[in-house]
Amino acid sequence: MTRRERLMATLEGKPVDRPAVSFYEIGGWKLDPDDLDEYNIYNDPSWRPLIRLAEKETDVIRTLPATQTPSADNPREEFFQTETWEENRSRFIRTTLNVGGRTMTETTRRDAETDTIWTTEHLLKNVDDLKAYLQLPEEVFDYEINCSNLIEAEKDLGDAGIVMVDTGDPLCAAAALFSMEEYTIIAMTETDLFHQLLKKQARHLYKQTEQVARDFPGRLWRIVGSEYASEPYLPPRLYEEYVVRYTGPMVDIVKKHGGYVRIHSHGRLKNILSHIAEMGADGLDPIEPPHQGDVELIDVRRQYGRQMVLFGNIESTEIENLPPAKFEARVTQALSEGTDGQGRGFVLMPSACPYGRTIDADTMTNYETMVRLATRFGG
Repeated sequence: MTRRERLMATLEGKPVDRPAVSFYEIGGWKLDPDDLDEYNIYNDPSWRPLIRLAEKETDVIRTLPATQTPSADNPREEFFQTETWEENRSRFIRTTLNVGGRTMTETTRRDAETDTIWTTEHLLKNVDDLKAYLQLPEEVFDYEINCSNLIEAEKDLGDAGIVMVDTGDPLCAAAALFSMEEYTIIAMTETDLFHQLLKKQARHLYKQTEQVARDFPGRLWRIVGSEYASEPYLPPRLYEEYVVRYTGPMVDIVKKHGGYVRIHSHGRLKNILSHIAEMGADGLDPIEPPHQGDVELIDVRRQYGRQMVLFGNIESTEIENLPPAKFEARVTQALSEGTDGQGRGFVLMPSACPYGRTIDADTMTNYETMVRLATRFGG
């Protein structure tokens, strides 16, 4: 089978020659080791063999959103201003929002040595900020959607893999406006107000999802945000209120146009798995093992594996920290549990990828082990 055929057969629940293997962001993102920008960690020579391995040997799931540009009548600049500056090899971006008689700011920092953006100051800091944010006109969230980048990425991949449409859900957009502490307090104590925020985010997300699902039908989607309502952050009853109620319609839209939906949810899954299944999800990632998560892969496979393709269940910290012999045992376990009995499909995949500038020898060996064991599995 080609890599594309293997992935599509997996999504469709059809027989495959072997389990697919993905390195998630490595291969998922189009990494450029030739880009000499000082903030591009992937131009370090140690990354080149790993990028090459991902592109040439894994079942590539290229992950990107559709292109969005503000619509012609979008008044966003009347409310939001941004400034960017650099200091000690760090890049800072400050966003200022003026609405409802209040001024709010958000600040992010990106360091040259790591591919991570840290939010050092969140935009909304209390209930009064939230009430002001809700006064933003709907037109601020209007964007023109273009799928040409998705079509071009698919053409570029050819038989090497598939394109996965990447999007957040209403909860992801809402929760990210606050610090984690403030978010959890407001989500639990100001439920009516928080529902207003979710409805505001949902209106434009549903519209965008409908357009992309119609113009780029039959493809895999990743919907992000579920973990914001998982334990220990919120109780399961609020998962149904904040995820099932608002993310479920996105799942329905994608599936209406023949697509497949993969729910992305780190951490604890035990008490929300039934809700994820209720939404009609076709896939789930990254199914982290205890103690990062709270379920064993084999149990998820036996209970929900006929409905959902399971993507996981290797921790990124295991790739970077386990000696190769112990890591080989972990991969063997994941392959065995992920394919146990009857099920729709399994993709061997880590929970994330390294975000530092260098890749050491053991880390490279561990990635090679994932490909070697998946390729030979069942043979």
